[in-house]
Amino acid sequence: MSEEVLDGEVDLDEEIIELIDDNENIIKFRFLDVTEYKGERYALLLAAEPNDVVEEDEVVIFRLNEAGDAFEPIEDDNLLQEVFDYYQSEAEEEN
Repeated sequence: MSEEVLDGEVDLDEEIIELIDDNENIIKFRFLDVTEYKGERYALLLAAEPNDVVEEDEVVIFRLNEAGDAFEPIEDDNLLQEVFDYYQSEAEEEN
């Protein structure tokens, strides 16, 4: 999945978040959570319906800008993995 093709305004109070890819296709996501890692906030999303861009069980991660109203793509695969691993460890500690 190439997260950098997605862009959109963030309303984390909505159950479904619609983002538009480079081909002007609307991709619907369910908001999973927001986590803070190394001083940055990240939104974790899941596909809300089947599509050709995101696998059904794939978590998509975006950095939230400072105002928290827009997604910023993350191109560093290592950072994506670090954020996901951190989120999983935090979720396990809460259980």
